[in-house]
Order: sequence, then C-alpha cells, then structure tokens
Amino acid sequence: MLYKDIHIGQFIKERVNDMEITVDRICNFLNKDEDFVENIYNSKSIDTDLLLRCSKLLEYDFFRLYSTHLILYSPPSAINKSAKTKTSTIPYFRKNIYTQEIKNFIIGKIISGEMTHNEIIKEYSIPKSTLHRWLQKK
Repeated sequence: MLYKDIHIGQFIKERVNDMEITVDRICNFLNKDEDFVENIYNSKSIDTDLLLRCSKLLEYDFFRLYSTHLILYSPPSAINKSAKTKTSTIPYFRKNIYTQEIKNFIIGKIISGEMTHNEIIKEYSIPKSTLHRWLQKK
C-alpha cells in the first residue's frame, strides 16, 4: 500500500530516476559524496532538513506522503481540539485537505471492490457526504 508503509529512500530514488538526475548533481546539491546518496536511497527515514533539500532538488513534496499517511491512517483525536489550540503556538489545521492522490486512492478501493463505502468511512474517518461528493465528481 502506497501510503501505509513509507520507505522514503525508495520514493526519492524513484523520483531521481524519473527525472534522470545524475548522482554528481545530487552530490553537488547536497554537498555530500556518492555513498551518502546511496545511504539515502536505502533509508526508510531521513532527517527533515535533508528531506526538505531533496524536495527542492527533485521538485516534489515528499512531506505530502507523510501528511497523506496521517489523513488516512491516524485515528481521530478524542481530545477537545479547541481547548488545545488556545494554549499552543504551533499552527493548528482545522480540516483535512484531501489531495487528488488521496481521492483517487479511496475511489480506487471502492471501484475495485476492495472496500465498501461504510468500510472507507469507518477506516479512514472520511465524512459520508465528502465520500459521496467525490464519487459524484468521478
């Protein structure tokens, strides 16, 4: 499953191959050697600063893989969110933003018969009206 188990190094390597970027260019951009780049490809996770640099070089938002995972696989919070946000200085996002990739992923599960509407709603905490709107626009 694309978003359930993220191996960021594989995604980075795939993007490098798609863009046909040379290892020399990557090494120059990151100011590292070829062994370091190979270690990135083999790493399941990497430092966020390094991930940001890779995102810039490869013109791809790798962080979105993780935010998609959170939208699809994290349980809804049982804590009152409004009370939590008043004391925190960290940004709070009111709504989940469903990207086209997420919509296609969910709709694909329904079309393939892998999951029913009710299973999608329960598993991914997507509102029923939102799911129906996606299916109507399909």
